[in-house]
Amino acid sequence: MRKVAVVGAGQVGSTTAMRVAEQGIADVSLIDIYGDLARGKALDIAQSLPLTSSPSRVVGGSDYALAEGSDVVVVTAGFPRSPGMSRSDLLEKNAAVVREVVEKLSAAAPAAVMIMVTNPLDEMTRLAWRVTGWDRKRVMGMAGLLDGSRLACFAAAELGVPPGQVQPMVLGSHGDAMLPLPRLTSVAGVPLSELLPPAGLEELNARTREGGAEIVSLLKQGSAYYAPSACVARMVRAVLMDEGMQVVASVRLEGEYGLEDVFLGVPVVLGWGGWKRIVELPLLQREREELEACAATLRERAVELDGWLSGIDA
Repeated sequence: MRKVAVVGAGQVGSTTAMRVAEQGIADVSLIDIYGDLARGKALDIAQSLPLTSSPSRVVGGSDYALAEGSDVVVVTAGFPRSPGMSRSDLLEKNAAVVREVVEKLSAAAPAAVMIMVTNPLDEMTRLAWRVTGWDRKRVMGMAGLLDGSRLACFAAAELGVPPGQVQPMVLGSHGDAMLPLPRLTSVAGVPLSELLPPAGLEELNARTREGGAEIVSLLKQGSAYYAPSACVARMVRAVLMDEGMQVVASVRLEGEYGLEDVFLGVPVVLGWGGWKRIVELPLLQREREELEACAATLRERAVELDGWLSGIDA
C-alpha cells in the first residue's frame, strides 16, 4: 500500500486525508502541531472507512515519524485568510510555518513528491523547493486545478450545462494575477469565448479570480476546503497511480514559456515521481504578455521571500 502524509489537520488537511483514504489508494498519516486534533480526526476518518470498503489505514499525531516512507506529502499547515486579507498579506506569516514543516517532512520522507497548498501558494511552493533542495519535478503547488474548477462551475451555471462538460484553462498566479483563458476553455468541445459575449466572459474571469475571497467573505471564519481538498486528492491519485493526467499546477519554470526562475501555474503531466513535463500552450501575444506580467509580480515577491529566508539563515 502506498503512503500519503498530510500536514495540517484543519479543514483542508483533514478533508484531504478523508478523500484520499476513501479512495483506498494509500495509507494516510495526518500530522499537526496539535497532536490530539490530528489523532481525533484520523480516528474519525478511520471509523468511516468500513462503510466504503477502503483498505486504507489512517493515523494521526504530531510526530513527523508518521510521515516516514511516504510517497506523497501534502502541506496545508498555516494561517488561513480572514475577510479583507489578501494572499500576499500571508507571506511572512506563513513562511515561518512552512519552512519548519518542510524541513521536518523532507527529513522524514526524503524520496516523496511534495504538494503545497498553503497560501500564498506560489511563494510557499518556491520556499518549499528552496528548503528541500529537491528536483523541481518533485515540488508543486495545487492552485490551477482549483481555479479551473471554479471557472468550470461558474461557466456551467451561466450556460446551463453540466459542470463536467466544461474543460477549463487557467494559468498564472493563484491570486489576483491569475489568467483565465476562455479561448482555451471548452464547453462540449466549443471554445467558451464563442459562447458568451466579452462582458460575460469578463464577469466569469473576475468571479474566478475572486472565487476564494467570495467564500471567505460568506463564511466569516475560515476559508474554502471542499473544493481545495478535492483538487489535492485528485493530484495525489494522479501521482500514485501514474496516470499521466494533465493539470495546471504551480511549478518552477526554467525556460518554458520564455520564463526563468519563477513558480507559477502552467499545465503539467502528473505521474509517479511528480510532474513529468510542462505542456506549452500556443498563447496569443496578449496572453503571453499577461503571463509575463504575472511572472514579474511573483519575482518581486520572491525577492521579498528570499530576503526573509536569508535573514533567518544569517
